[in-house]
This record gives sequence, C-alpha cells and structure tokens, in this order.
Amino acid sequence: MAVVEPAPSFAIGPEIDEAEAKAGIRGRRRGGNLGTWIPAGLIAFVVIACFLGPTLLSLPSPVGGNILESNQPAFSPGHFLGTDPNGNDILSRLLNGGQSSLWIALAVNILGLVIGGTLGALSGYVGGVADTLIMRVLDVLIAFPSLVLTLAVAQALGPSMTNTIFALAFFSIPAFARVARSAVLRLREMPFMAAAKLAGTPAWRMLFKHLAPNIAPQLITFGMLGMGIVIIIEGALSFLGLGIPDPAPSWGNMVATGQLSLSATPMLVVWPSVALLVTVLAFNLLGENLRARWSGR
Repeated sequence: MAVVEPAPSFAIGPEIDEAEAKAGIRGRRRGGNLGTWIPAGLIAFVVIACFLGPTLLSLPSPVGGNILESNQPAFSPGHFLGTDPNGNDILSRLLNGGQSSLWIALAVNILGLVIGGTLGALSGYVGGVADTLIMRVLDVLIAFPSLVLTLAVAQALGPSMTNTIFALAFFSIPAFARVARSAVLRLREMPFMAAAKLAGTPAWRMLFKHLAPNIAPQLITFGMLGMGIVIIIEGALSFLGLGIPDPAPSWGNMVATGQLSLSATPMLVVWPSVALLVTVLAFNLLGENLRARWSGR
C-alpha cells in the first residue's frame, strides 16, 4: 500500500503577531501625533512670543527710535538683536510685526470661514438656481489670479491693516465657499440626512446640527493652510508698500526696509524672513497633518 506524503505547506506571507500589529498601529499614531504637535507647538511659540514677548521682555516701542542708536549690532545693551537705521529695536519690531501678520491672517480666515462657508453650505444644500447664481459670482472672483486681484484691491483702498484684510478676503471667501459646497454636496445624500428629512427636520436645523459639525473639520484644515498663504501675501503687499504702512512694523515692510542696506546689515532681512518661513511652514504642516488625520477617520 502506497504511503502518501503530506504536501509541504508554503507560507503566503510572513506571519504577523497580533502584538506586533498593535505596536505598528501605535507607532503610526505616535508619528501622526508628532506631525501634529510639533507644528502646533511652533505656532504656539510664535503666538506667545509675538503677543506676550514685548511686555514680558520690557522691549522698547517698535517706532520712534533714537537715531543716535542706529545700526547697533546684536547683543548690544538693551537691544538683543540690535537696531535698524532709524534706531528702532529690531526684536521689538520683529515681534510687533508678527502681531500684525497673525491678526491679519486670522481676520481674513474668519471672514472666509463665516461668509464663504455660509454661502457655500447654502449653495450646496439649496441647489437649483440659487446654487448656480452664487457659484457663478464666486467663479468670477476665482477666475482672476488671486495675487493680481489682491494687489488691485489694495491699491484702490490704500495701505492700512483694515484695507489689507478686505483685499485678502476677496480670494479667501470664494475658496472657503467651494470647500463648503463640495462637502455639503457629498453629505446631502448620506443616509442620516435622508432620515432627518423624513423626520421633518427644519432646514435651518439640518444645516446647523447635521451639516455644520461634519464640514467643520475640512474648513478648519483649509483655514490652517490659508493662514500660511495669507501671511505670505500680506508680506508681499507690505513689501510693495500696499499693506501695513510705515512706520508700523510688519515682516513684509521690515524686509523691504532691510533690503535697502542689505550688503551692510543683512540681518535686517534675515530675521523677518526666518520668522515668515517658520510661521508659514508650521501652519502648512499642521494643516496637512490635520487633513491626513481627518480624511483617514
């Protein structure tokens, strides 16, 4: 009688222990948390330094410096980063200029979130003629290059913080509206929305109770990315003399002033440029990590 040998078994792939799998998940979560907390920590540091630093460090006024103390080097007595050609303390101007940039970025994104988010959500929920009309008007604004449109509006309104906010809001509002509309169009056909309609839920309750909480993460993420973009464009406007007017400090006009004496005092350009780079990079990294985190839920 022939003896049949059992066929050898071949592993399709490496066996993964359950503990190893859980450890891998925990590792990915830790990596994701670090990717969120590091840029969030940088942003917190910049905000605290800009808004509390001048008071905590007892820094002098960012304007009206003593011309006799002009062009002092770094680590001079009473001037940690030195002074500019007008005798103003560079650290004081750097931190106070950061306040202007952050306030403008926050105001522009709040306007975009409230006005644009509301228009986009209504457009996507109502549909029909209202949707077509709202989106065509916003498409006209989006059709213009954002920087060109902002420059034109800023030039027409004149340089000031308020006018800079309004100029930047011209491209912020349509962008938020499109994000909100696309999110609402996707959610509108979900089963929980159909159930709410069958239950006779009023339209305003549908918008605020069911739609708003579900589109908020996308709008917040978009706002984080928008903060960096607004800071860059505000810096460009101030550099061109269309943003924060002199002698009030902003990172953009500090770069514009510093480039006049770049060869003699390059640090006048380096410090605000580094501040811009770190702040914009932190907002972009935080926005990207939040988007990846929420899209994978």
